[in-house]
Amino acid sequence: MTIYRRLFLQLAGAAAAGLAAPRLALAQAYPAHSVRVIVPFTAGGPTDLFARLISGKLSERMGQQFYVENVGGAGGNIGAGRAAQSAPDGYTIFITGANYVINQSLFRQVPYDPFKSFDPVTIAVTSPAILTVNPSVPAKTVKELVDLINANPKKYSYASPGTGTPPDLVGELFRLTLKLDLVHVPFKGGGEAITSALGGQTPISFGAIAPAVPHIKAGKLRAIAVTGSKRASALPDVPTMAEAGYPEIQGETWFTVLVPAGAPKNIISRLHREVAQALLAPDVKQRLDVLGYEPLSSTPEEATARFKTDAAKWAKVIHDAGMALQ
Repeated sequence: MTIYRRLFLQLAGAAAAGLAAPRLALAQAYPAHSVRVIVPFTAGGPTDLFARLISGKLSERMGQQFYVENVGGAGGNIGAGRAAQSAPDGYTIFITGANYVINQSLFRQVPYDPFKSFDPVTIAVTSPAILTVNPSVPAKTVKELVDLINANPKKYSYASPGTGTPPDLVGELFRLTLKLDLVHVPFKGGGEAITSALGGQTPISFGAIAPAVPHIKAGKLRAIAVTGSKRASALPDVPTMAEAGYPEIQGETWFTVLVPAGAPKNIISRLHREVAQALLAPDVKQRLDVLGYEPLSSTPEEATARFKTDAAKWAKVIHDAGMALQ
């Protein structure tokens, strides 16, 4: 090799390193300023509570503020549409629930594509629905409840947090699969649904675990089963539907962290790592237990696979239940 060629290669290498350095510095600097976290529901609900919990930890861990912006309306569609239109630079994050894949079957139009508009970071946590009854209902197991409904056609109804919500869809799966004469009564949220079950107006309820736990422990509601793949840590004595003899009645809600499609891969990797670590923090784990959430921290690829599976599953339930498109 001549001295000129050696010199040329050295200069070329130095130039390449110089070009790479700013990109590396940029990647290491993320986040260089505050990060917006869009939540497609109003403050105080389960999605908002989870988003604020994680945002607080990300702020601590990453040295910049992750602040929640609530953009509610249309079952989460308005917030999703706004997030989808944001710059794919890692400075807008979208945190939402299973409605993300349900809404395309429930609404005539949605302002995003769940498989193209966003890149998943992770499905952070999962939570089963819980089947509860008013203590006046003479059933202590799923089988006893099924037998009771069959023996009393047109008598029983179940409450849910709203049409098309994950607890409602599990309730519809329960009704359809077992061919039960059971009327669905939707409410505007989990609080109203629980109140109705407590009062006996709708003696059966499919809902989230968190608002039901204090009433179950006080003896004001009876927990029959949870609908996840394993028992809930908040209610370890309550069996799963599979343990109760009904493995086909399974469904969970979850919370996912997403970024607008096209965000840098290194930023997605960093966010995934930081969210996973945040979920391991003792104070976060304690709070998640209270809320009835189980940490999952799926990879982006696992999240995409779960989106596709759940989208197909709930689309069939929505179709078979004859739910009117909104």
